[in-house]
Amino acid sequence: MRSHILTITLNPTVDFSTTAPEVVPEAKLRCSEPDIDPGGGGINVARAIRQLGGQAVALIAIGGSTGAQLLQRLAVEGVPTVAFQGPGETRQSVSVIDESTGAQYRFVMPGPSWKEDDVTRALESIDQATGDGTLVVLSGSQPPGVAKDFPSILADHAAGRQARLIVDTSGPALHHLVEKPHECLHVLRMDDAEAEELAGRKLPELEDTAGFSQELVKRGVARMIIVARGADGSVLSTADESWHAVGPKVEVRSKVGAGDSFVGALTLAMAEERPPEECLRRGVAAASNAVMTEATRLCDRATTQRLLADTQVRRL
Repeated sequence: MRSHILTITLNPTVDFSTTAPEVVPEAKLRCSEPDIDPGGGGINVARAIRQLGGQAVALIAIGGSTGAQLLQRLAVEGVPTVAFQGPGETRQSVSVIDESTGAQYRFVMPGPSWKEDDVTRALESIDQATGDGTLVVLSGSQPPGVAKDFPSILADHAAGRQARLIVDTSGPALHHLVEKPHECLHVLRMDDAEAEELAGRKLPELEDTAGFSQELVKRGVARMIIVARGADGSVLSTADESWHAVGPKVEVRSKVGAGDSFVGALTLAMAEERPPEECLRRGVAAASNAVMTEATRLCDRATTQRLLADTQVRRL
């Protein structure tokens, strides 16, 4: 039985991606025709799930003409949305590839500032869209003005619906989440630098990462902890077991969207009630697929399926 999936994006964006012969100061840079895509962590997770043959509802805060453009583009892609009014104008972001070096420059705007009533409106919209047993995904940056404890507040809201919460966050919000147990926090994902910062020590080996992750699970922070270790793949830990998955070597064109593709594939596999190690393997394969694509493109079903055969997973 497949669970309902709801992704949450408080700080969405419309992503513009282009190229220039060379990125240099002062000069007027003549760019190529831009690719324009919906963006923001939760939105990209929903888009990745759609690309992989699943379906997720994207709950989005929108504002102004850019917000309207965002909804239109998601409709074209076939991603169902629940929109609520956010403050100000939905932000835009720009990435430019320097054709002379292949380097990618990413210009990410902060987004409009939120007030307390904006947060209240967001929580009300989430409550209305969350059913019993929903897989709720919170991914991406928090807008200016949203307190670091928002993921913790969301966890308390989701617990009342027996929902399972999947969080991919960083910075103060991540630090606040690990301070106390959260019954409905099913998965918490972070990268290796964030894990080392939380641990207060280096985690050079896979076993070190697994050991620290199991410490967090046993403290009740989440039922599963996932740590992304870059080229070393990812480690998933429960209270009793840990697995490591690494994808095949591929040509890296752009790392944009790799984390969201990972979370999308992982969440879809969880909705399909696959075992943790298989969920991890599918997430890593989708991330490997995403880095092969240009600009803001995500994973696709055919390529991810092909890469699955060469994605290795083992118990640590």
